Amino acid sequence: MDVSIIEDRKARARAWFESLRDDICASFERLEDDAPQSLYPGEAGRFKRTPWRRTDHTGAPGGGGVMSMMCGRLFEKVGVHCSTVHGEFAPEFRAQIPGAAEDPRFWASGISLIAHLRNPQVPAVHMNTRFVVTTKAWFGGGADLTPVLDRRRTQDDADTIAFHAAMKDACTGANGAADYDKYKKWCDEYFYLPHRKEARGVGGIFYDWHDSGDWGADLAFTHDVGHAFLKTYPDIVRRNFATAWTAEDREEQLIRRGRYVEFNLLYDRGTIFGLKTGGNVDSILSSLPPEVKWP
Repeated sequence: MDVSIIEDRKARARAWFESLRDDICASFERLEDDAPQSLYPGEAGRFKRTPWRRTDHTGAPGGGGVMSMMCGRLFEKVGVHCSTVHGEFAPEFRAQIPGAAEDPRFWASGISLIAHLRNPQVPAVHMNTRFVVTTKAWFGGGADLTPVLDRRRTQDDADTIAFHAAMKDACTGANGAADYDKYKKWCDEYFYLPHRKEARGVGGIFYDWHDSGDWGADLAFTHDVGHAFLKTYPDIVRRNFATAWTAEDREEQLIRRGRYVEFNLLYDRGTIFGLKTGGNVDSILSSLPPEVKWP
Protein backbone atom coordinates (compact mmCIF):
# COMPACT_ATOMS: atom_id res chain seq x y z
CA MET A 1 0.00 0.00 0.00
CA ASP A 2 1.15 3.54 -0.76
CA VAL A 3 2.92 5.02 2.27
CA SER A 4 0.97 8.27 2.06
CA ILE A 5 -2.32 6.36 2.25
CA ILE A 6 -1.40 4.43 5.39
CA GLU A 7 0.02 7.56 7.04
CA ASP A 8 -3.22 9.40 6.31
CA ARG A 9 -5.19 6.53 7.83
CA LYS A 10 -3.02 6.54 10.94
CA ALA A 11 -3.54 10.29 11.37
CA ARG A 12 -7.32 10.05 10.90
CA ALA A 13 -7.65 7.18 13.38
CA ARG A 14 -5.51 8.90 16.00
CA ALA A 15 -7.42 12.17 15.62
CA TRP A 16 -10.71 10.34 16.15
CA PHE A 17 -9.55 8.56 19.31
CA GLU A 18 -8.32 11.81 20.84
CA SER A 19 -11.48 13.69 19.87
CA LEU A 20 -13.64 10.95 21.39
CA ARG A 21 -11.52 11.10 24.56
CA ASP A 22 -12.22 14.81 24.88
CA ASP A 23 -15.97 14.35 24.39
CA ILE A 24 -16.20 11.50 26.91
CA CYS A 25 -14.23 13.41 29.54
CA ALA A 26 -16.48 16.46 29.09
CA SER A 27 -19.60 14.28 29.38
CA PHE A 28 -18.35 12.58 32.56
CA GLU A 29 -17.44 15.93 34.13
CA ARG A 30 -21.00 17.16 33.46
CA LEU A 31 -22.30 14.11 35.30
CA GLU A 32 -19.98 14.94 38.20
CA ASP A 33 -21.51 18.42 38.30
CA ASP A 34 -25.11 17.19 38.10
CA ALA A 35 -25.03 14.31 40.61
CA PRO A 36 -27.19 15.12 43.68
CA GLN A 37 -25.18 16.70 46.48
CA SER A 38 -27.18 14.77 49.09
CA LEU A 39 -25.72 11.46 47.87
CA TYR A 40 -22.34 12.72 46.68
CA PRO A 41 -21.05 15.50 48.94
CA GLY A 42 -17.93 17.43 48.15
CA GLU A 43 -16.36 19.01 45.10
CA ALA A 44 -17.11 17.69 41.65
CA GLY A 45 -14.15 15.85 40.16
CA ARG A 46 -12.12 16.87 37.14
CA PHE A 47 -9.83 14.87 34.89
CA LYS A 48 -6.10 15.20 35.36
CA ARG A 49 -4.04 14.53 32.24
CA THR A 50 -0.56 13.04 32.48
CA PRO A 51 1.60 12.49 29.39
CA TRP A 52 3.94 9.49 29.22
CA ARG A 53 6.58 8.16 26.82
CA ARG A 54 7.86 4.65 26.09
CA THR A 55 10.75 2.82 24.47
CA ASP A 56 10.45 -0.47 22.62
CA HIS A 57 12.32 -3.65 23.53
CA THR A 58 15.46 -2.37 21.76
CA GLY A 59 15.49 0.85 23.78
CA ALA A 60 14.44 2.99 20.82
CA PRO A 61 11.82 5.74 21.27
CA GLY A 62 8.38 4.28 20.75
CA GLY A 63 5.72 6.95 21.14
CA GLY A 64 3.52 7.31 24.20
CA GLY A 65 0.20 8.66 25.32
CA VAL A 66 -1.82 10.68 27.79
CA MET A 67 -3.51 9.32 30.90
CA SER A 68 -6.74 11.09 31.83
CA MET A 69 -7.76 10.17 35.38
CA MET A 70 -10.60 11.40 37.58
CA CYS A 71 -11.41 10.43 41.16
CA GLY A 72 -14.59 12.33 41.87
CA ARG A 73 -17.67 12.23 44.04
CA LEU A 74 -19.76 10.23 41.50
CA PHE A 75 -16.98 8.57 39.52
CA GLU A 76 -14.97 6.91 42.24
CA LYS A 77 -12.26 6.15 39.67
CA VAL A 78 -12.31 6.54 35.90
CA GLY A 79 -9.54 6.55 33.34
CA VAL A 80 -9.91 7.63 29.71
CA HIS A 81 -6.57 7.07 28.03
CA CYS A 82 -5.20 7.62 24.53
CA SER A 83 -1.91 6.24 23.24
CA THR A 84 -0.04 6.11 19.97
CA VAL A 85 2.93 3.76 20.04
CA HIS A 86 5.36 2.28 17.54
CA GLY A 87 8.53 0.21 17.35
CA GLU A 88 9.26 -3.49 17.11
CA PHE A 89 7.56 -6.37 18.86
CA ALA A 90 9.84 -8.44 21.06
CA PRO A 91 10.74 -11.80 19.44
CA GLU A 92 8.64 -13.87 21.86
CA PHE A 93 5.53 -11.78 21.07
CA ARG A 94 5.67 -11.61 17.26
CA ALA A 95 3.92 -14.88 16.45
CA GLN A 96 0.82 -13.73 18.35
CA ILE A 97 0.24 -10.63 16.20
CA PRO A 98 -1.01 -10.83 12.59
CA GLY A 99 1.71 -9.71 10.18
CA ALA A 100 4.42 -9.35 12.85
CA ALA A 101 6.18 -12.65 12.14
CA GLU A 102 7.17 -11.36 8.69
CA ASP A 103 8.20 -7.91 9.95
CA PRO A 104 8.23 -7.04 13.69
CA ARG A 105 7.62 -3.31 13.19
CA PHE A 106 4.25 -2.00 14.34
CA TRP A 107 2.20 1.14 14.94
CA ALA A 108 -0.89 1.27 17.16
CA SER A 109 -3.23 4.00 18.35
CA GLY A 110 -6.33 3.80 20.46
CA ILE A 111 -8.55 4.87 23.31
CA SER A 112 -9.21 2.81 26.45
CA LEU A 113 -11.69 3.56 29.22
CA ILE A 114 -12.79 1.93 32.45
CA ALA A 115 -15.16 3.59 34.95
CA HIS A 116 -15.93 2.51 38.51
CA LEU A 117 -18.83 4.44 40.07
CA ARG A 118 -19.28 5.14 43.76
CA ASN A 119 -22.96 4.17 43.61
CA PRO A 120 -23.48 0.38 43.38
CA GLN A 121 -26.71 1.05 41.47
CA VAL A 122 -24.65 2.32 38.51
CA PRO A 123 -22.86 -0.33 36.42
CA ALA A 124 -19.14 -0.21 35.84
CA VAL A 125 -18.15 0.00 32.18
CA HIS A 126 -15.25 -0.67 29.84
CA MET A 127 -14.72 0.56 26.28
CA ASN A 128 -11.77 0.61 23.91
CA THR A 129 -11.13 0.93 20.21
CA ARG A 130 -7.80 0.82 18.40
CA PHE A 131 -6.14 0.79 14.98
CA VAL A 132 -3.11 -1.47 14.60
CA VAL A 133 -0.66 -1.55 11.68
CA THR A 134 1.96 -4.23 11.02
CA THR A 135 2.34 -5.67 7.52
CA LYS A 136 -1.45 -5.86 7.92
CA ALA A 137 -3.86 -3.25 9.34
CA TRP A 138 -7.02 -3.72 11.38
CA PHE A 139 -9.34 -2.29 14.02
CA GLY A 140 -10.19 -3.86 17.36
CA GLY A 141 -12.08 -3.01 20.50
CA GLY A 142 -15.54 -3.15 21.98
CA ALA A 143 -17.56 -2.14 25.01
CA ASP A 144 -19.07 -4.11 27.87
CA LEU A 145 -21.21 -3.35 30.90
CA THR A 146 -20.70 -4.72 34.42
CA PRO A 147 -23.53 -4.25 36.90
CA VAL A 148 -22.23 -4.95 40.40
CA LEU A 149 -25.48 -5.95 42.10
CA ASP A 150 -26.77 -9.46 41.42
CA ARG A 151 -30.34 -8.26 40.95
CA ARG A 152 -29.12 -6.03 38.09
CA ARG A 153 -27.00 -8.69 36.38
CA THR A 154 -29.74 -9.93 34.06
CA GLN A 155 -30.36 -9.63 30.34
CA ASP A 156 -33.81 -8.09 30.93
CA ASP A 157 -32.49 -5.25 33.13
CA ALA A 158 -33.27 -1.86 31.55
CA ASP A 159 -29.64 -0.78 31.49
CA THR A 160 -28.52 -4.04 29.89
CA ILE A 161 -31.20 -3.76 27.22
CA ALA A 162 -30.23 -0.16 26.43
CA PHE A 163 -26.53 -0.95 26.26
CA HIS A 164 -26.97 -3.96 23.97
CA ALA A 165 -29.32 -1.99 21.72
CA ALA A 166 -26.70 0.74 21.34
CA MET A 167 -23.96 -1.73 20.46
CA LYS A 168 -26.24 -3.49 17.98
CA ASP A 169 -27.02 -0.15 16.32
CA ALA A 170 -23.29 0.54 16.04
CA CYS A 171 -22.77 -2.77 14.25
CA THR A 172 -25.84 -2.80 12.04
CA GLY A 173 -26.23 0.90 11.26
CA ALA A 174 -25.86 2.63 7.92
CA ASN A 175 -22.31 1.36 7.39
CA GLY A 176 -23.17 -2.30 7.93
CA ALA A 177 -19.49 -3.11 8.45
CA ALA A 178 -19.79 -5.43 11.46
CA ASP A 179 -21.46 -8.66 12.47
CA TYR A 180 -23.30 -7.91 15.73
CA ASP A 181 -24.15 -11.51 16.58
CA LYS A 182 -20.54 -12.59 16.08
CA TYR A 183 -19.13 -9.72 18.14
CA LYS A 184 -21.71 -10.15 20.92
CA LYS A 185 -20.85 -13.85 21.18
CA TRP A 186 -17.14 -13.02 21.15
CA CYS A 187 -17.71 -10.62 24.06
CA ASP A 188 -19.67 -13.20 26.06
CA GLU A 189 -16.91 -15.76 25.58
CA TYR A 190 -14.04 -13.34 26.17
CA PHE A 191 -15.30 -11.73 29.38
CA TYR A 192 -15.73 -15.03 31.15
CA LEU A 193 -13.82 -16.18 34.22
CA PRO A 194 -13.16 -19.92 33.83
CA HIS A 195 -11.95 -20.32 37.39
CA ARG A 196 -15.20 -18.80 38.69
CA LYS A 197 -17.40 -20.32 35.98
CA GLU A 198 -19.18 -17.00 35.58
CA ALA A 199 -19.33 -13.99 33.29
CA ARG A 200 -17.64 -10.76 34.36
CA GLY A 201 -20.71 -8.71 33.44
CA VAL A 202 -23.65 -8.64 31.03
CA GLY A 203 -21.59 -8.29 27.88
CA GLY A 204 -21.68 -5.99 24.90
CA ILE A 205 -19.41 -6.45 21.88
CA PHE A 206 -15.78 -7.44 21.47
CA TYR A 207 -13.78 -7.75 18.27
CA ASP A 208 -10.24 -7.85 16.92
CA TRP A 209 -8.54 -8.06 13.53
CA HIS A 210 -11.55 -6.25 12.01
CA ASP A 211 -10.76 -5.64 8.34
CA SER A 212 -13.75 -5.80 5.99
CA GLY A 213 -11.69 -4.71 3.00
CA ASP A 214 -13.33 -1.26 3.07
CA TRP A 215 -11.19 0.89 5.37
CA GLY A 216 -13.59 3.82 5.26
CA ALA A 217 -16.47 1.63 6.40
CA ASP A 218 -14.32 0.14 9.15
CA LEU A 219 -13.37 3.61 10.42
CA ALA A 220 -17.03 4.63 10.28
CA PHE A 221 -17.92 1.54 12.34
CA THR A 222 -15.26 2.55 14.86
CA HIS A 223 -16.85 6.00 15.01
CA ASP A 224 -20.26 4.39 15.54
CA VAL A 225 -19.00 2.33 18.51
CA GLY A 226 -17.64 5.51 20.09
CA HIS A 227 -20.81 7.51 19.41
CA ALA A 228 -22.99 4.69 20.75
CA PHE A 229 -20.99 4.55 23.97
CA LEU A 230 -20.96 8.34 24.37
CA LYS A 231 -24.74 8.51 24.00
CA THR A 232 -25.77 5.45 26.00
CA TYR A 233 -23.50 5.11 29.02
CA PRO A 234 -23.96 8.69 30.33
CA ASP A 235 -27.72 8.12 30.00
CA ILE A 236 -27.38 4.95 32.12
CA VAL A 237 -25.40 6.85 34.76
CA ARG A 238 -27.89 9.71 34.83
CA ARG A 239 -30.85 7.32 35.09
CA ASN A 240 -29.37 5.69 38.21
CA PHE A 241 -27.25 8.27 40.03
CA ALA A 242 -30.10 9.59 42.21
CA THR A 243 -30.93 6.09 43.53
CA ALA A 244 -29.75 5.55 47.09
CA TRP A 245 -27.82 2.46 48.17
CA THR A 246 -27.30 0.49 51.35
CA ALA A 247 -24.22 -0.75 53.18
CA GLU A 248 -25.10 -4.23 51.92
CA ASP A 249 -25.13 -2.93 48.33
CA ARG A 250 -21.69 -1.40 48.82
CA GLU A 251 -20.35 -4.66 50.25
CA GLU A 252 -21.69 -6.57 47.25
CA GLN A 253 -20.14 -3.99 44.92
CA LEU A 254 -16.69 -4.36 46.49
CA ILE A 255 -16.83 -8.16 46.26
CA ARG A 256 -17.98 -8.01 42.62
CA ARG A 257 -15.09 -5.66 41.86
CA GLY A 258 -12.80 -8.49 42.90
CA ARG A 259 -13.97 -10.42 39.85
CA TYR A 260 -13.00 -7.41 37.73
CA VAL A 261 -9.50 -7.46 39.18
CA GLU A 262 -9.18 -11.20 38.62
CA PHE A 263 -10.16 -10.93 34.96
CA ASN A 264 -7.90 -7.99 34.19
CA LEU A 265 -4.84 -9.55 35.79
CA LEU A 266 -5.37 -13.12 34.60
CA TYR A 267 -6.99 -12.92 31.18
CA ASP A 268 -7.19 -9.40 29.74
CA ARG A 269 -5.34 -9.23 26.42
CA GLY A 270 -5.01 -5.45 26.60
CA THR A 271 -3.17 -5.70 29.92
CA ILE A 272 -0.82 -8.35 28.51
CA PHE A 273 -0.26 -6.40 25.28
CA GLY A 274 0.50 -3.19 27.13
CA LEU A 275 2.97 -4.77 29.52
CA LYS A 276 4.74 -6.77 26.80
CA THR A 277 5.13 -3.72 24.57
CA GLY A 278 6.59 -1.43 27.23
CA GLY A 279 3.41 0.53 27.91
CA ASN A 280 2.85 2.81 30.85
CA VAL A 281 2.23 0.59 33.90
CA ASP A 282 0.16 3.20 35.74
CA SER A 283 -2.09 3.59 32.70
CA ILE A 284 -2.41 -0.16 32.12
CA LEU A 285 -3.30 -0.91 35.74
CA SER A 286 -5.57 2.11 36.18
CA SER A 287 -8.41 -0.27 35.26
CA LEU A 288 -8.22 -1.70 38.77
CA PRO A 289 -10.93 -0.36 41.15
CA PRO A 290 -9.95 1.91 44.05
CA GLU A 291 -11.55 -0.32 46.70
CA VAL A 292 -12.22 -4.04 46.51
CA LYS A 293 -12.80 -7.01 48.81
CA TRP A 294 -12.16 -10.73 48.79
CA PRO A 295 -14.04 -11.93 51.88
